Amino acid sequence: MATTRTATTNWNGPLIGGAGKVELESSGLGSYDVTWPSRAEEPDGRTSPEELIAAAHSSCYSMAFSAGLAKAGTPPESLEVQAAVTFQPGEGITGIVLKVKARIPGISEEDFRQAAEMAKENCPVSKALKAVPISLESAELLS
Repeated sequence: MATTRTATTNWNGPLIGGAGKVELESSGLGSYDVTWPSRAEEPDGRTSPEELIAAAHSSCYSMAFSAGLAKAGTPPESLEVQAAVTFQPGEGITGIVLKVKARIPGISEEDFRQAAEMAKENCPVSKALKAVPISLESAELLS
């Protein structure tokens, strides 16, 4: 069964000097301020489209990685995934770097790295972001 999630942003004013508020409507988890400076300079307590993409990508990757590991008979004890989305004014989003640390009993280093790459290629958010270079910078198997 398909699901649809919604968020709405209300923006006031021009790009420079204007401001918006993005509301996570489906979950009702809150509203977050967004401005050009929070996107292109310092966050100062506000979010950006890139931070929201990073949140979506790290959580999607975690789910895909966990599912793949479980299917292979080596479910993880824990995964910590960071997604870093780079925005270059005038160019747009220029890259995404994933970093993962994991505790996975009974898995070889080779199987771990293969599963990490497979999750990167197959998570739905990775697929949706194919126009942007996505790299798995580090995959660390913790003991």
